[in-house]
Amino acid sequence: MFELEINQLKTIMYRTSKLSFIISTVLALSLLISGCSQWSKTAKGGVIGSGAGAAAGAVIGKTLGNTAAGAIAGAAVGGTVGAIIGRQMDKKAAELEENLEGAEIQRVEEGIAVSFDSGLLYDFDSAELRPEAKENLRQLAEIMGEDDNTELLIVGHTDSVGRESYNQNLSERRAYSAADYIISQGIAANRIDTEGRGETEPIAENDTEAGRQENRRVEVAIYASDEYISELQEAQED
Repeated sequence: MFELEINQLKTIMYRTSKLSFIISTVLALSLLISGCSQWSKTAKGGVIGSGAGAAAGAVIGKTLGNTAAGAIAGAAVGGTVGAIIGRQMDKKAAELEENLEGAEIQRVEEGIAVSFDSGLLYDFDSAELRPEAKENLRQLAEIMGEDDNTELLIVGHTDSVGRESYNQNLSERRAYSAADYIISQGIAANRIDTEGRGETEPIAENDTEAGRQENRRVEVAIYASDEYISELQEAQED
């Protein structure tokens, strides 16, 4: 009995220390890049995503690629402004949850992550949007077009079947096609960035069909724009 309690205590201590390391890593990277005012959120997120990608994945259950998670982490500001943004994102996430079919909606820090199974968006080996995909993206554009306070990063992913260079190109084409359609629905092009990550950010094992299906996906990271953050910060100073 006593030995069991000791083992349980060791497990708790290990998990606590691991979580502390994760938080410290993300904070350290955020502080490191905070002075780089010329960097875009995507660039900042790339540093956080690559340097603390495993940490970010652990915090949110590893159901989101490092690039999308990093972009959201790179946009976080914390404090009162962060709390205001968080409440607004809660409402947006609820709308998306209600209106998007076959999409996984996650509230992450001060942003939202939307994950689409690529099989719902595209035919095999294609970057052309299916009709049901267009309806989903139309709904996304309609909800995000209610204001211009947010930016979107669209990230394409593939499984590991085939050549890596081919998968990279396919993921880029899929991200571009999703972005082009959202722009055609009225979202300003300067609010959208795209990334193709090919097979480099799996969220499941690639040695089973079920795992490969999870990895074939498109993620949309939604976060507050720099302009909106500045507006809120200025309002807090008045």
